[in-house]
Amino acid sequence: MAQQQHYLHQRPIQKNPISLLSRNSLLLLLSLLIILGVFLPWTGSPLFPSPNTISPFQSKWREYSLSQAVKFAAKNGTVIVCAVSYPYLPFLNNWLISVSRQKHQDKVLVIAEDYATLYKVNEKWPGHAVLIPPALDSQTAHKFGSQGFFNFTARRPQHLLQILELGYSVMYNDVDMVWLQDPFLYLKGRHDAYFEDDMTEIKPLDHSHDLPPPGKKGRPYICSCMIFLRPTDGAKLLMKKWIEELQDQPWSRAKKANDQPAFNWALMKTSHQVDLYLLPQAAFPTGGLYFKNKTWVKETKGKHVIIHNNYILGFEKKTKRFRDYGLWLVDDHALESPLGKLE
Repeated sequence: MAQQQHYLHQRPIQKNPISLLSRNSLLLLLSLLIILGVFLPWTGSPLFPSPNTISPFQSKWREYSLSQAVKFAAKNGTVIVCAVSYPYLPFLNNWLISVSRQKHQDKVLVIAEDYATLYKVNEKWPGHAVLIPPALDSQTAHKFGSQGFFNFTARRPQHLLQILELGYSVMYNDVDMVWLQDPFLYLKGRHDAYFEDDMTEIKPLDHSHDLPPPGKKGRPYICSCMIFLRPTDGAKLLMKKWIEELQDQPWSRAKKANDQPAFNWALMKTSHQVDLYLLPQAAFPTGGLYFKNKTWVKETKGKHVIIHNNYILGFEKKTKRFRDYGLWLVDDHALESPLGKLE
């Protein structure tokens, strides 16, 4: 302190009041910031909110379990699920409009992969979203090929297995899909698992419903984005094998895996134990066929049931493609969704 006084006396206060004021103000501000930073978080101040301080609304939905959610959403023993991170909410809304037009929206359960999605969906549509911890980083979970995307998709068979273990049939959809007809009318027979081909090669209208033979990579090319499962031992075995294959093929910078190859290996390795059913291509075409073969689309007009906006990457490109084909419904029909208009 004596050194500070000596220093100040070397520069007359009267000649430079701003310097002293600025110096004292800076010290005061620094002290205040330290006090605020140390003490206010413990009081739950809005300025420095404590991560442990959540509202009653948030607490209610954080405690909402998968078993509670499935029991709430399922109708006649069946639930429709999708897994969504916050950046994909517009696609969720678009998909929900199409599902609502087929009168199946009440059995939809959104598996939220982050708390922002959990809160938003349950604010607009209470009870129709659940989060199965841990929550993921919503900013990385949607980037195809990233570790975040792998972590996001790799949880899918675990979610589906849990629902099967609860005794429910489950349909899984990615939300970059649009329903044009009721898909449940195409679930013929009482098979364990139903799925669609991801190949663009045109099949005859009366093609086989067996698992297609392996391709160049030694496995089939089935899409893991539209699946229907009954709560049978065969479907549960398939999900367990899918989980096992994902554990054997983890993500790496060199490989940049996703969940679909593991699903195909699981299908192939359990095909002698599980009753499988390949859905008709004309009704459930891959995006690489529907959006790129106009002749085929005309020839199969009226047969399409679910359109998948795959074989393309990026929100903007997917949105534009849907708009170009009259399938981006949220611009003019948002009120048909249970979520309404999203801000």
